[in-house]
Amino acid sequence: MLFHRYRSIIPDWDRFQETILSRDPTTIRVRTGRISLADLDCRLQEQGFVTETIEGLTDFLRIIDGPHSVADTIENWLGLFYIQQVSSGLAAPILAVSSGDKILDMCAAPGGKTTHVADLMGDLGCIVAVDRNDDRIRALLGNLYRTVHPNVLVVSGDGRDLPEGALFDRVLVDVPCSAEGTIRRKRGNKRPQRKNFQEEITRRQESLLRKAIALTRPGGTVLYSTCTFAPEENEAVVNSVLQDSPVVLDPIEVCVPHTQGLTSFEGQHYDTSLEGACRIYPHHLDSGGLFLAKLSRLNGDVDNTRNIESSCPENASRELRGWSTVPLAFPDGRTDSQEAIRIIKEGKDRLKSSFGIDSDVLERFQWIVRGDNSWIHRCGSWPLEVWGESTRWRIISVGIRAMVPDYKDKPRPTNDLLRLLERALAHKVLSLSKKEWKRLLNDEEVDVVGVESGFVPLGIDGQVTGRGLVRGGRVRHEIPKVQARWLAKILRH
Repeated sequence: MLFHRYRSIIPDWDRFQETILSRDPTTIRVRTGRISLADLDCRLQEQGFVTETIEGLTDFLRIIDGPHSVADTIENWLGLFYIQQVSSGLAAPILAVSSGDKILDMCAAPGGKTTHVADLMGDLGCIVAVDRNDDRIRALLGNLYRTVHPNVLVVSGDGRDLPEGALFDRVLVDVPCSAEGTIRRKRGNKRPQRKNFQEEITRRQESLLRKAIALTRPGGTVLYSTCTFAPEENEAVVNSVLQDSPVVLDPIEVCVPHTQGLTSFEGQHYDTSLEGACRIYPHHLDSGGLFLAKLSRLNGDVDNTRNIESSCPENASRELRGWSTVPLAFPDGRTDSQEAIRIIKEGKDRLKSSFGIDSDVLERFQWIVRGDNSWIHRCGSWPLEVWGESTRWRIISVGIRAMVPDYKDKPRPTNDLLRLLERALAHKVLSLSKKEWKRLLNDEEVDVVGVESGFVPLGIDGQVTGRGLVRGGRVRHEIPKVQARWLAKILRH
């Protein structure tokens, strides 16, 4: 019998056992900044997918049946949804972000919660997304660019090593754990653990949580999350920081089936406020397992019984220590500020003249130049100036890579930028049929009529797909090979 030690704390034990031995259904979260749930649902149903909405999670759909994997759809390729477990979709709404917030995601890859937070922020404000694993960061970047979120600053490094010179409104600490809640993906087979794993992982979890608290402004929020059932990694970790840290636990209220946090387990007793934490078991949502604890940061080292309302000014969320305007030139000593101004101006001019983008649209974004490339973002400000330099972390990206030099050293828009600006490009998009796209992806050119030579945004099914190049009345695509192979596979369905 799996997880027998938890029998006394898991309600409806038989249903729990039955659920963890079956594979969880595929669920998707809609990229609400680009398409509505109703429109996406309609598009999927037209392709033969059977879907259902999920009570309590208004931006999720459960895939009941379909002609093939929902991953192999043009909508997924275009970043109109993110394949994500329902249970993990609770974290971002509970964090309760607002547009313009400064958010830290300390263990961000592969990006499910990061992109969800960005969507809820309306892509306004700054999310500092941190991860220490290079492979996972590549996955994070792929998901950020596919779903085109321009307000994320990606940092490579261990969250425990982050400087403490800047404060955040809200911090998400989705810590590494024993991942018992993902057992359905493993067909009921528990992952073997090395000796001393429990001691090592809980020490790391507590260190990450303590760092999160140190980086949160008074009155700000820390959300601690795991995908495991083990109280040692959940309530015990939170209980430890409650004893001596300037935080109180805020009760979590969600409109989905769940159970309260534990106040005791196997002879260990925890702070009574931990009953306000949230436990999601696989049979609750026909999904994975999840633990959530929401903490409010007090104003310094004070008695944990104090009311958080009295401990911080109302305007604290906007006047944060350690934040400064993102410069036009990346501060690496190799990017000249005057050259950055020239590159940005030339890029904007090309977007206006060749793609018909209004100045008003471009002024909604900020720009930064790194080397020969320009990036577009909506972070507003960043903590990099006060952080200084360190060998323990490094900045990977700021928003979306926007313009890169073409073969004549002129700025050329990236495919990601064209998708980000797709609404402003609607009048310029060269829409092709699926038959024409199959020819393009087979390295053939397609005849086009009345289209001037130069770069053009290509489209399919009403969405911007990527960049094309027209010469002599014929067009070819300029989509990276890996993405082109994925798109070709999709169009075979």
